[in-house]
Formats: sequence, structure tokens, C-alpha cells
Amino acid sequence: MSDRPISTDVSRPGVTYKDHAHAFRGGIKAGAGMPLIMVLSGLTGFGALAHDSGLSLDISVALTLGLWGMPGQVAMAELHALGAPVLAIVAASSMANLRFLPMALVMMPVFRGHPLARTWRFLLTHLMAINPWTVFMRRGPQIAVEFRVPFFIGLSLICYLGGAVGTAMGFILAGTLPFAVTVSLIFLNPAYFLFVFSSVRQRNCIIAVVLGAIAGPLLHHVDPDWSVPLCGLLAGTTAFFLDRSMGGKRGSV
Repeated sequence: MSDRPISTDVSRPGVTYKDHAHAFRGGIKAGAGMPLIMVLSGLTGFGALAHDSGLSLDISVALTLGLWGMPGQVAMAELHALGAPVLAIVAASSMANLRFLPMALVMMPVFRGHPLARTWRFLLTHLMAINPWTVFMRRGPQIAVEFRVPFFIGLSLICYLGGAVGTAMGFILAGTLPFAVTVSLIFLNPAYFLFVFSSVRQRNCIIAVVLGAIAGPLLHHVDPDWSVPLCGLLAGTTAFFLDRSMGGKRGSV
């Protein structure tokens, strides 16, 4: 396969924008499809979970807007239900969202050259979540630098507000949703990510997905508490060295 980057728009490769408002609307349009559906569905499950954990509606929505990361939100809700100390809750939710650090380090260079990127960097990283990040990392490099910030804000904002709406819906509907449906909604997002990452062209990413799918269930039986970070560390590291040892055209298959 070619190393050519994925186009911004299948029907209009290399689409450009007239101004910042046009780019902002383009970001909203890009996020209003499957990314928004996944966020809305996943956060509906979290809203029901938060209700069952004894959180109030306003606190549940504030968790979504403030943490904006499903693992951290779930950890906070579960530890609150167990009556854990505040310090332990904050530490656990923060560690659960540490995955955003490497994502931010990879994303921020895409904004290099934009005059507002440094000023708005905290807003950009706060709005970042796996759904808008995945879309932006595929489309952002194909957009002119001066339009990347408004495009990303539009893309992230529609998901951000959708997450708040989904949380409120799940909280209000709690008790009417069967437990199996609630759990399924929460795990819908990871399933979507698997399909997204399985479509990448980078060989090391494909190897990591395959190794992770094999190692994840095995490590869960060994240590359920540490299976996810261990799986990511082992699968990612192994994929990196395997890709290097295979030589040839690194980064493509």
C-alpha cells in the first residue's frame, strides 16, 4: 500500500476552507456522524452507572465536562460508590486518564505554525478525546495550518456537548435500562476504537492491535487490575521492535 496520507474527504481530496468559520463548521460536520454517536452512546451508559453509584445529575454531567475521559469517569463513579477517600478517587481517575498524555504529545505538533495554537493549547488538550483525536489525526494533516484549530474545536465541541447530553440521558433513563444494555453502551466505544485502529496502514499499529487482542484476555486472567496497561505496554513495545526487525518500508503494509 502507498504511504500517501488519508484524504480529508473521500469525495473531495484535499478540501480547503474559505475562513475560520467555514473550518469550524467543517469540524462539526466531521464529528456529527459516527464519533458523536459513539460518544453519545458511551456516555449514556456512564450516566446510568453514575446514577447507580449515588451521584447527582449535576455532578455526573460535571464529571463528563471536567474529566472528559470515560476510564477516569468510571473510576471516580465506582470509587465514590465504595466510599473511597477523595485523594484516592482523584489519584485513580487521574491515572486512568494518563493515556491522554502521549495522545497530546502526538497531536500538538500538527498545530505547529498556527498563531493561536500556543495560546489555546490548554483548551485544545482539554477538548481532546479518543474520538475527535482519531478523526483529527487522520484529517488534520490534510488541512491548511491556519484552519486546523477551528476545525479541531468544531470537531471536539460537538462530541463534548454530545457527551454531556448522553450523560444526562443515561442518568434520567437509569432504572429503565437493563444492566446488560448499560454495560454494552460503555464498551461500545472501545469496540469502535478497535475497528478504527484496525483500518490504519502503519504496520506497527496493525501488529500492536493483533498482539493486544491476543494478550489482553490472557493478562486479564493473570492480573485483572493491571491487565490493560500491561497489555498496552507489552503489545506496543513488541510491535515497535518487530516492525524494526522486519525492515523494509517501515510504517506501511
